[in-house]
Amino acid sequence: MKRINISSGSEYEKPIGFSRAVRIGNIIAVAGTAPIAKDGTTSYPNDLYNQTKRCLEIMLKAITDAGGHLENVIRTRIYLKDISDWENAARAHGEYFSEIRPACSFIEVKGFITDDWLVETEADCVI
Repeated sequence: MKRINISSGSEYEKPIGFSRAVRIGNIIAVAGTAPIAKDGTTSYPNDLYNQTKRCLEIMLKAITDAGGHLENVIRTRIYLKDISDWENAARAHGEYFSEIRPACSFIEVKGFITDDWLVETEADCVI
């Protein structure tokens, strides 16, 4: 099957050796997506809700670049630096997925590559 690698232009992709998303056949997998602004800085420092929205925007662009749609998402993972603030991330997630309702996990992690990231997201799609 043909493999399609999707890049978001993140400075981390090349040195780490990953793609924002990969499509093989009717499957799209979206890698851990951080709240990176277009200029490479962190979007919305100290604002989990808007950081989550930024992650989901980047994720959705990768999905559409791979030929998918939001409705194709079957699973999301939300990694949080502080699980006690999960409701703000959930609110952002719900704005995208309240009707689609993919399987979803909220997971607390010790930290991320950059200290001011509060969240990363991942998604799996079937077209």
